Amino acid sequence: MAESGRGWAVAFNRNELGGAFGDIGTDLPLILALIAINGLDATSAFVMFGVFQILSALRYGFPMPVQPLKAMAAIMIATAARPELLFGGGLVIGATIGILGLTGAITRIHVLLPAGVVRGIQLGLGMVLMLVAVGFIFGDPASPLATRIPGMIIASVGILVVLFLGRSSRFPPALLLIVGGIGLAAFSIDFGALAEGIGLRLPVLYLPSFLADVVPGARVLSLGDIAEGGLVLALPQIPLSIANSIIATAFLVRDYYPRRTEITPRRISLTYAAMNLTGPFFGAVPACHGSGGLAGHHRFGARTGGSVIIYGVIFLVLGLFFGGVIFEAIKVFPFPILGALLLFEGFALTKLVTKVKDSRPDLLVALLVGVLVIGFRVTGLPFGFVVGILGGTAIYYLLVRKRIFL
Repeated sequence: MAESGRGWAVAFNRNELGGAFGDIGTDLPLILALIAINGLDATSAFVMFGVFQILSALRYGFPMPVQPLKAMAAIMIATAARPELLFGGGLVIGATIGILGLTGAITRIHVLLPAGVVRGIQLGLGMVLMLVAVGFIFGDPASPLATRIPGMIIASVGILVVLFLGRSSRFPPALLLIVGGIGLAAFSIDFGALAEGIGLRLPVLYLPSFLADVVPGARVLSLGDIAEGGLVLALPQIPLSIANSIIATAFLVRDYYPRRTEITPRRISLTYAAMNLTGPFFGAVPACHGSGGLAGHHRFGARTGGSVIIYGVIFLVLGLFFGGVIFEAIKVFPFPILGALLLFEGFALTKLVTKVKDSRPDLLVALLVGVLVIGFRVTGLPFGFVVGILGGTAIYYLLVRKRIFL
């Protein structure tokens, strides 16, 4: 397994270019849905997402990506909530994770949370991502089969490309799939409307009322938005962020880059907090680091921060110059290709459960947590990750105390 060593590293080559798209199957659909359904400003969402990617790459020097907060995004999309609630929830979760990091509580949680629970969260998240991928591939199950066949063919070709090329550095499969998708999308793009919408745009500001009134064009972010967003959005997100965005990511950094011992849960939590304490004022989608994103970039060839910089620059340029028509331009991109990429990202996460195969309590708990997460997801209940974390931890310590399966 390749690693970048202990220090900082950024490179730009075919591997980094191919790895740059390893997380797009997760990020792009969520961001587009938030823009289309919840009314987020496209320029703000894309520009800030790109800026965070670049800053993360420069901070860490390996492919430490930035991802939308999945639980918060899913609740927003399901309820068609106002953008202000998302930004208020982002401030709350940023402050919460920041306090846990600064006080060192995140490190204590890291020590107390069993490895089996973390690997189970990764297993469950991987299976959830694979379910989402299947949805992208097959489309609306209620639609006639004939309307889904083209998507199935496109996805099958994409899957075969990834399987055939594997980890090829000469022909990175993720890059080839994205280029192919752009080629297919070109047949459906209205280039006249696209040309009319090209032009420099800047992110929208969200400020408290006493500041918004004196800053032209600024929108109001109230204390009520922060309180409601914290209760409705941040509270369900916090356990998942602690387990997957911070602790599981620290585990995965140890797997991929064992010499980078300075990358601790505390350090990850502080950059997580910084993004969410600043981004909401510029209309950013609340974001995190994530084990799934790191696995995706690594799976498709990335080994340094170069892949994340490339990825961030693409979002930055799209947001600055194409924000006016960004949804119209990208919604025609064939989602079955994103599904194919997401399928392999999810599979990469599920394989990590083998890291605890030599510990019976951890392996049993990991499988139980994975089943809980996917079971709740299938039944439509939103508490799978919370139940998995709490229940898995309790079962683990019960097994150890009773010396069961040791």
